[in-house]
Amino acid sequence: MGIADIVSSLTEEQLLEWLERFRSFGPLPGMLLTFLKSFVPPLPTIVIVGVNAAVYGLWPGFLYSWIGMVAGCLVTFALVRKIAGHPVLERWARKPRVRKGMSWVRRNAFGYVFVLSLFPVGPFVVINIAAALAGMRFRSFALAVAFGKAVMVFTVSFIGYDVAGYIDNPIRLVYVALFIAVSLFVSKKIEARYTKETPAAEEAGREPPLHG
Repeated sequence: MGIADIVSSLTEEQLLEWLERFRSFGPLPGMLLTFLKSFVPPLPTIVIVGVNAAVYGLWPGFLYSWIGMVAGCLVTFALVRKIAGHPVLERWARKPRVRKGMSWVRRNAFGYVFVLSLFPVGPFVVINIAAALAGMRFRSFALAVAFGKAVMVFTVSFIGYDVAGYIDNPIRLVYVALFIAVSLFVSKKIEARYTKETPAAEEAGREPPLHG
């Protein structure tokens, strides 16, 4: 089992214990967990952000989660832009999901990144890579991610901060489950709708170069 598998399989109780153990390091553990989300896709975003809010408090937990998550996205974006010509990345760019994402980014970059950043579940890594390969401006990407993640992280932090309330009133868990399910469903629909390639983009040789 690799490190990614171990980290992604952590339960809420294990994360709470881990954060409490390393709390002497201040906000770094909380920011590190959300930062890793950009590099370890299976990490449970909702659990991590909720645990940060429970351990550090609503507003500090929100801030640490937001900083870590946005930083992870920006680092991923910058790294992909740096090695855009590498053969491995070129092969990745030919994957249907990434290629379609690049097609939409070229038409409406800010909207694509911002809207999909609003949801706690979704193709985060694909979004970052597609935006970088499509030549989206760093400033536009940073603003879209910052605002989108702020809305998402605060919503999840608010739920995670009041975990005791959900234990005392389990029926509230239904709303959490619905929130997760709707987020996943809507993000998939938006991705499918907005990453449809135009006829011109589907024609051979019509797409702009990857390094744009």
